[in-house]
Amino acid sequence: MVRPRKSRRVCALPEVNAFGPIKIDDFEDFNEYIVMTVEEYETIRLIDLEGLNQEESANEMGVARSTIQRIYDNARKKIADSLVNGKTIKIKGGDYKLCSEFKDRKSCEGCRGHRHRHGRNMNFR
Repeated sequence: MVRPRKSRRVCALPEVNAFGPIKIDDFEDFNEYIVMTVEEYETIRLIDLEGLNQEESANEMGVARSTIQRIYDNARKKIADSLVNGKTIKIKGGDYKLCSEFKDRKSCEGCRGHRHRHGRNMNFR
């Protein structure tokens, strides 16, 4: 029997959920795009923007350090593919819960003042 996946703790959903080449008129015509999950976005935010190491990021998200390393490696490859090959990145989906959905209030200590968007992960587009 397969062990159920553990939801990753995410501080907030991104304000902007698509990035790509600057051809605004052709944005809808892009056939190729890369899907970055919300937890990949959160890992990039914690490590690259907030300056946390992988162990600190793992504690913030409630997962193992090896999981953070795998998520971070996948996210960095997607960013590189987007920059080098001119593909659009869309941030959506994944196995996560917002900090506000956890019962223990300690879970929001890592939010560092980011604004929460309350809602379920399945409604995020």
